[in-house]
Amino acid sequence: MAGLYRDTGVVLRVHKLGEADRIITLLTKKHGKVRAVAKGVRRTTSRFGARLEPFGHVDVQLYPGRTLDVITQVQTVDTVAAGLISDYQRYTTASAITETADRLVSEEGEPVLRLYLLVLGALRALAGGERDTSLVLDAFLLRAMAFAGWAPALTECARCGEPGKHPAFSVQAGGMMCGRCRTAGAVHPSPETLALLVALLHGDWDVAEASGPGARRDANGIVAAHLQWHMERQLRSLPLVERRGRDSDGQTRPGTVPATE
Repeated sequence: MAGLYRDTGVVLRVHKLGEADRIITLLTKKHGKVRAVAKGVRRTTSRFGARLEPFGHVDVQLYPGRTLDVITQVQTVDTVAAGLISDYQRYTTASAITETADRLVSEEGEPVLRLYLLVLGALRALAGGERDTSLVLDAFLLRAMAFAGWAPALTECARCGEPGKHPAFSVQAGGMMCGRCRTAGAVHPSPETLALLVALLHGDWDVAEASGPGARRDANGIVAAHLQWHMERQLRSLPLVERRGRDSDGQTRPGTVPATE
C-alpha cells in the first residue's frame, strides 16, 4: 500500500472510538506525536489490542488517513509496560510522565527525538525498580522542561543572571533569585534541596539518591509548581502520584508535596 510508514513509539494515551475502535496517541522516534486509529482493537478477537495499551513500547506500521492515520500492524519492542501496570505507585508515576509528554508536544508529525528518549528512559527506570520513583519523576519533569525551554535557573539568578547559590526560588520569575531581585512570595529552599534539583537536572544520581526525605519533599513541590505554572494548567495525573520512596537509608516512607507559593 502506497504511503505506509513504520516507526517505533511509546503509547501515551488511548481512548475509545465507536463500538470497537480506539484512538492511540503515540510518541514516536521519527515522527514525533502521532494520533492514529486502531480498528477493532476492543474486540476479543483483535490481533494486537493488548499491545496498544498505555506505556507500551511498540513498532507500528501506519497508513496516512484524511484526519487520523490508521494502524495496520503492531509489534512489541520490549515489555516495559508489564513492570508498570501492576504497581500503583509506578503506574501513577508513569501516567504523569506520559501526560506531561503529551501536553508538551502540540504539533503532530514533528520529530522530538530528545523527548522520546527521555520518556522511554524514564519508563524503563520505573519498570526496573532500581531507582526511587519520586526521583525518576522529578528528574524527567526537570529535563522535559529543559526540552521545552522552561528549565528553572538553579545556578544563577533568574532575573539578573548573577551566578552563584542564591537564597530564594520564585516560580513566576523562573528559578532562583538573588537577595536584590527576590520578590514577595518566593520560597527559600535549603542548600540540600537546591543540590538535589541540580543533581536531578544533570543526572547526578549519587547526589540525588543520598538526599534526605525533607529535601525530596521540597523538590517535589518546587518541580510540580514550576511545571504547572508554565503549562498554565494542572496535570490530571500528578495529584494521584503516590509520593513514597526509598530514603537515603533505604527505608520506604510516604511523602507529600507541600505548597511552594
